[in-house]
Amino acid sequence: MENMQAAVRRSYCEPEEIKIEQVEKPINNAKQVLIKVFATTVNRTDCANLTGRPFIMHFVLGLFKPRKIILGTDFAGQIVAVGKDVKSFKVNDRVFGFTDTGVESQAEYIKIDSAGNLLIIPDQIDYKPAVASLEGAHYAYSFIHKVKLQAGQKVLINGATGAIGSALLQFVNQFDVHISATCNSKNSDLIKSLGADKVFDYEVEDFTSNREEYDFIFDAVGKSTFGKCKASLTKHGIYISSELGPYAQNVFLAAFTPPWRKKKVIFPIPFNTKITLPYIKKLIEQVIFKPVIDREYALDDISQAYKYVAAGEKTGNVVVNISKT
Repeated sequence: MENMQAAVRRSYCEPEEIKIEQVEKPINNAKQVLIKVFATTVNRTDCANLTGRPFIMHFVLGLFKPRKIILGTDFAGQIVAVGKDVKSFKVNDRVFGFTDTGVESQAEYIKIDSAGNLLIIPDQIDYKPAVASLEGAHYAYSFIHKVKLQAGQKVLINGATGAIGSALLQFVNQFDVHISATCNSKNSDLIKSLGADKVFDYEVEDFTSNREEYDFIFDAVGKSTFGKCKASLTKHGIYISSELGPYAQNVFLAAFTPPWRKKKVIFPIPFNTKITLPYIKKLIEQVIFKPVIDREYALDDISQAYKYVAAGEKTGNVVVNISKT
C-alpha cells in the first residue's frame, strides 16, 4: 500500500499535539474521485474540530473521541483518479470544496464522493485563493440571506478582518447600503478597499459608545452581545452573531423573543453547502468577491498555523500549502 503525509490527531487536543504522520493513501471507489491536495486552510471550524470546543461539537464529530483522525475541512487540488461511475469530473480537473464536519483534507490526498461538496475552480484563480474563498464565505452567506437588505439601510460589521467578516463585507457591498465596520488600525485601508464607508478602530473606539444606529449589526467575530448592541439598533433593527453567545443566549433570544419586540436576534444557522458554494463560485467568477489571505504555512508547521488562528488575530485566511503545483 502507498502512504502519504497527513495532519493527525486521535483525540480532541490542542494545536501542539497535532502530529504529521505517514498514513495509508486513500483509494477511491466507483462513485468517488481521488484528489491531490495543493492547499487547505486552518480556520475557526478547524479549531473547533481539533479541540472539541464548544462541547456540542462532540455530538457531531464523536462523543468521546473524533471519528476522523485526519484534520481539515476544505481543500483545493487536482483530480488524479475517478471512479468508473463518475460522469461529472475527469482526471486533471482543478477542484475545491468544503465540509464543516471535516473532509480529512490536511493531507496529501483525499477521496470524496463526486456528488459531494465539490466544484470546479474558476479558470482565473489559483489554488490558494480558491481554498481561501470557502469556509468564511460559507458562513458569511448565512448573514445576508437571513435578512432583507434594502437600499439606504445602514449595516455595521463587527470584526470585518476575519475570514467571515472580510467575505461578508464584500457580499454586503453588492447592495446599495451604508457599511460601517470595525477592525484594528493596521487593517483600516484594507477594510475600506473592500467596501466599508466608515471604519471603527476597535483598539481605541467602541462602536456602541456613539449614538449612531444601524438596521443590522452583523457580529462576524461573536465578541459582542445583543444587550451591548441593542441601543445601537434602529427601532426594527436586527443583531446576528457568528457565535452562540454567552450561555448560548443568541439561540434562545432568536427563538423566544416575543413577536411584539421590535429589535430582535436572528441566529444564522448555516445553509447547505450545495447552496452556498455555487454562490461563492459565481461571485469569484464575477470578480465581486476576492478572498483575503494573511499567512501561509507548510504542512510540517501546521501546529503553528492552528496556534495563530486560535489566537483570534488573523486577517482573512491562513493557507497551508500541502503539495507543490
